[in-house]
Amino acid sequence: MNASAAPGPTGSARPVLDVWCDLQCPDCATALTDVRALRERYGDRLEIRLRHFPLAKHKHAYAAAQAAEEAAEQGRGWPYAEAVLARTGELDKGGEKVLLDAAGKLGLDTEEIDTALIDGRHLLAVDADEAEGRAIGVTGTPTYVIGGERLDGGKSQEGLRSRIEEIADRLLAQDGTAAG
Repeated sequence: MNASAAPGPTGSARPVLDVWCDLQCPDCATALTDVRALRERYGDRLEIRLRHFPLAKHKHAYAAAQAAEEAAEQGRGWPYAEAVLARTGELDKGGEKVLLDAAGKLGLDTEEIDTALIDGRHLLAVDADEAEGRAIGVTGTPTYVIGGERLDGGKSQEGLRSRIEEIADRLLAQDGTAAG
């Protein structure tokens, strides 16, 4: 499921950037600026994947990760994650109500998201992400993995986007794809 390269627009492998995130983490909300800039720069030449790493200190992060998985099933994973991250400050008091409100504003099936939170259908996906993150040394969020390199942004995000760009450009050059 989580290979280091994904099929690109021409069928060739494209680099993958895994973004290990806690959807209640203010640092992850700040990191969205970099993620958006990377999307703009690379388009579909770089696959950017949301990976869940809910931190114990954020009591609604695990539910948010499950809701994001259901949003992905409905075709709106990243927009939902971004909507929830924009409301990290509200999650402490609003919890699942905030998660469902964010879903409703995106036109998602809120009843299905609510049901997914109750029946736990996405528990295994969230647990698998968290376990894989721990196995590769993720300890905080945001953490990025690209080209086999782990870049930790939990303490400081300074310089991370330029480092990700260097690695992505190198990987794209190896594949013969222009960096743009």
